[in-house]
Amino acid sequence: MKHAHSISEMMEICLLAGKLLLESGAETYRVEDTIARLASSGGIESIEVFVAPTVIILSMRKPGQAEDYTKLVRITKRSTDLHRVTLVNDLSRKVSREFCTLEEVKEKLKQMERDSSPYPPGMRITAAALVSGCFTLMFQGSWKDFLPAFIDGGLGYFLFLFSKRFVSVRFFSELLASCLIGVVAKLAVLFGLGKEVDRIIIGSVMPFVPGVLITDAVSDLMKGHLSSGMLRGAEAFLTAFAIGTGIAVVIAVW
Repeated sequence: MKHAHSISEMMEICLLAGKLLLESGAETYRVEDTIARLASSGGIESIEVFVAPTVIILSMRKPGQAEDYTKLVRITKRSTDLHRVTLVNDLSRKVSREFCTLEEVKEKLKQMERDSSPYPPGMRITAAALVSGCFTLMFQGSWKDFLPAFIDGGLGYFLFLFSKRFVSVRFFSELLASCLIGVVAKLAVLFGLGKEVDRIIIGSVMPFVPGVLITDAVSDLMKGHLSSGMLRGAEAFLTAFAIGTGIAVVIAVW
């Protein structure tokens, strides 16, 4: 049995779900599928949706209505939050199987929108530090390089989170973080705390490598979403360029 909702309510729910998914790094096809499932559960007869990394355009019509209603929402911030992607994805499937109502979905989506990252900054910095140290070992660094990479990665991620509060362009936050990583790695080797500066740097920048963006870009291109795939690829390139530029500046100036 379909739930009866007004067009405005359904658009609000669908666009909010799509916005949360895009802001959290979900693929284009997943956003479209989630919106379609929610709209179908609300008794929508006709739905057309266009999704790009920076915008969602949604058009829908209920049975008995002659006109389509269209609305769009801009996406101004993007990050990687696979936990939120999983929650929204699960909600859309629960409502399509009538395990929960659209009112419950709407309330949970609004709660997700109000909540910040489920992981506090301290935990994220610690995780970045641990990842940096472990990747240094994976790239054949010595155990002497583990601690400098651990500290370097943590400091770099701390600066990245801190600078994002004052710098609206993510590129510059990543550039500053990579510059700090290069300086700390050089100092660690200079004072005998580390052995190989290149291993420390490679491990420390791994938390910033746009792996999810690259994966999403390839996935979108293979599924025929050419505009989204190219935009995500360009964003991944800018992130990689920021990391490389920051390290190159330190090496050139040192």
